[in-house]
Amino acid sequence: MAHQVYAFEPPERFVAGTVGPPDDRDFFLQAKGGGRLVTVAVEKVQVALLAEKLEELLGEASRRFGADVADAGTPSQDNGPLENPVEEEFRVGTLGLAFDIETDTVIIEAIAVGEDEADLDLDEATLNRDRLRVRLTPQATRAFIARARLVVSSGYPPCPLCGQSLDPQGHLCPRHNGYHR
Repeated sequence: MAHQVYAFEPPERFVAGTVGPPDDRDFFLQAKGGGRLVTVAVEKVQVALLAEKLEELLGEASRRFGADVADAGTPSQDNGPLENPVEEEFRVGTLGLAFDIETDTVIIEAIAVGEDEADLDLDEATLNRDRLRVRLTPQATRAFIARARLVVSSGYPPCPLCGQSLDPQGHLCPRHNGYHR
């Protein structure tokens, strides 16, 4: 089975973004470069974890390899909207991260969700899936982290009891058995 690898090494732009109103947003990763635009769908929690793990990866690369990943001032954060058309190539099931010590770059790989392949190990299960691969400098990675955190936090605040979004009209909290306070 043939699969598509969308490689951007490096991209002109790599961002996390959303489409839709708060509490009904769809999350995307979008890479642009070389006249191509690739958009993949992700879950909100994947964006949050990606930002967290990228921060950890930069710290670990500095500690273990002595990589120069120091925050060189404030990264130029891209606050623009996703580029149109926002047409998803695939939905992401697996995210992979690596640090290339030879080039001091971060590699992010977003792999399409696949069928239930419980009898295969992870390498075999993801081998023939579409993927988006980007290679970022540490500064570009920090800019991505800042934007991803902003995108994740820009929806309605979570309910302190159940974690669901609190919209302006309130919500029926399962922790109150459906009753408003």
